Amino acid sequence: MKHAGTYRWGLVLLTGMLVPALVLGAAEPEDIIKYRQNSMKASGAHMAASSAIIKGKVPFKSQLIVHALALEQLNHDIASLFPKGSDFGNTNALDAVWENRADFEKAAHAVAIKAKAFTRAAASKDPKTADAAFKALGDACSACHKKFRKKDE
Repeated sequence: MKHAGTYRWGLVLLTGMLVPALVLGAAEPEDIIKYRQNSMKASGAHMAASSAIIKGKVPFKSQLIVHALALEQLNHDIASLFPKGSDFGNTNALDAVWENRADFEKAAHAVAIKAKAFTRAAASKDPKTADAAFKALGDACSACHKKFRKKDE
């Protein structure tokens, strides 16, 4: 019986891994697409707000960290927002997202890394460091969009 505790923890861990998969499997693809689009719009809004602060267009320097943290959280696992079966409808995602999955995941991971670096830079309160990290994040976003997003018309 001394292994009963280990067994219970194993069951808890297994259940914890299966429940998210079951919930995701229950979601309608249309709802996933809409969620993805809203998340990307939110990320774009935080990028725009950060840009306004960094460029000195608005006097809200203390809020840069808020936007940086939001960007880090929104971009920590972008690839999960593009599950198999969500490759249709009114979306700007190119088929390359699903056809070149490894490349897409690499590009999405690069965005996550740059977003985390931007958070650290924003927390430093050094404008030059924040500006450089923000530009690097923007470059990573642009690189991903170039390969995996339809061009705006």
